[in-house]
Amino acid sequence: MKILAIETSCDETAISIIEAKGGVKNPEFKILAETIISQINIHKEYGGVFPALAKREHSRNLLPVLKKTLTGAGFELKVKSSKLKVNIKREQISKILEKESEMIEPLINFLEKYEIPKIDAVAVTQGPGLEPALWTGLNFAKVLSLVWDKPFVPVNHMEGHLFAFFASQKKQNFQFSIFNFQKNFFPALGLLVSGGHTELVLMKDIGKYKIVGQTRDDAVGEAYDKVARMLGLSYPGGPEISKLSEQYKPKKMASKYKLPRPMLNTPDYDFSFSGLKTAVLYTVKNIPKLTPKIKQEISYEFEQAVVDVLLHKTKKAIEKYKIKTLILGGGVVANKKIRKTFQDMGSEKLNILIPDIEYTGDNATMIAVAGYFRFLDKKYLQPEKALKIKANGNLNF
Repeated sequence: MKILAIETSCDETAISIIEAKGGVKNPEFKILAETIISQINIHKEYGGVFPALAKREHSRNLLPVLKKTLTGAGFELKVKSSKLKVNIKREQISKILEKESEMIEPLINFLEKYEIPKIDAVAVTQGPGLEPALWTGLNFAKVLSLVWDKPFVPVNHMEGHLFAFFASQKKQNFQFSIFNFQKNFFPALGLLVSGGHTELVLMKDIGKYKIVGQTRDDAVGEAYDKVARMLGLSYPGGPEISKLSEQYKPKKMASKYKLPRPMLNTPDYDFSFSGLKTAVLYTVKNIPKLTPKIKQEISYEFEQAVVDVLLHKTKKAIEKYKIKTLILGGGVVANKKIRKTFQDMGSEKLNILIPDIEYTGDNATMIAVAGYFRFLDKKYLQPEKALKIKANGNLNF
C-alpha cells in the first residue's frame, strides 16, 4: 500500500510518500519521495521556536511541499477532465481550515484541478508538539482525506521516532526488512531523546508500549539549548556544544569543571537534567572570562555527564526487561558521542538500531512507517469521523 504522511509538530514542514508491504511479521518499505523544509533560520533570533511563526510557515509551505512530493513520487499531476470534475465541499473545507484561512483558496483550487493520486491512506502527526503547528498539518490532512476519500491515520510523533530507523534504508526496492519481528526483535527498548522528550519506552510488540523511564524536568535537548545560551552559543544549541566538545582534548587529570550525574544511582529509570543545567550556570558565574578553551572543556564535561546518565539508565533497563533490541530516536541522537556510545553496546544478544543522522530529526517518513503499522492495527478513521480528531500537544503513548 502507498501512504502519504504529513509532519508539522514543530518547525519542519514535511511530507513523505512510502510504499509498504509485508505486514507486521516482515515489514518492508520503499520511500517514493520525501520533502522537508526547515524553519531554523527563521527562529534563530528568538533562541527557540516561536509557535505563531511556525504555524504561519507551515500554512505557506504545505501545498508547495505536497505538489513537490507527489511529482517526486511519480504521481503525475493530471488535470481533471470535465467528466471527472467533482463538487468540492467548499463550505466544509473552509470550516476545517478556518484558522488557516490563507490555505483555503489555493488548496481548493488544487483539489478542483487535479485528479486524485493513487495513494491508500493519509497519515499525520496528531501530537505531541506545538499545538498551533500540529493543527495546521492535521487540518490539511483532514481536507485531503475528505476530498480524496482516503482513510485518515493519526500518528503519535514519538512512535514515529521509534520507527525512524526504517527510513535509513531509503529508496531501496524493498531490500530492507527487519529480521523476524516476532522472534528476534522483542522485547525492545526505545531511548527517545529530543528537545522535548527523554524517555525509555518498553516495546513488547508493535503498538504495545509502556514508558518505563522519563525525565522529571528538562529533556536532554532542552538542557543542551539552555547550556548553550549560558556559554553564549547560537540556537540550536546541541550542535554547537557538540562541536566544542569534539575540539576539547581531555587530559589525564579530572576536569576542573566537574559536573554532577543527576539520578545516576536511583533505583528507577527516570532522568533529571535540571540540576546539571544549574550546575553549569553556577560554574559559568564563577569564571571571570569564558575563553574558547574553557567553553570547550565545559561543553565536553556537560556532554559526558549527559551520556553517562543516559547509558547507565538504559543499561539498567536492558538488564531488567531482558531486552533483545535497543532503538534510539529523536533529534539529539544526531550527537556523535551518543551515537558511538550506544553503537558500541551492540552484541550477538543485543541489536542496536540507530537512524541515519538525517532521520533523527522530525520527518514525515517516520510518520508514514508508524502510520502503516497503525493502519494494519485498524487504528484509522474514515474521512467524516476524522473531522473530530484534535491536535494534542501533550499526547502520550
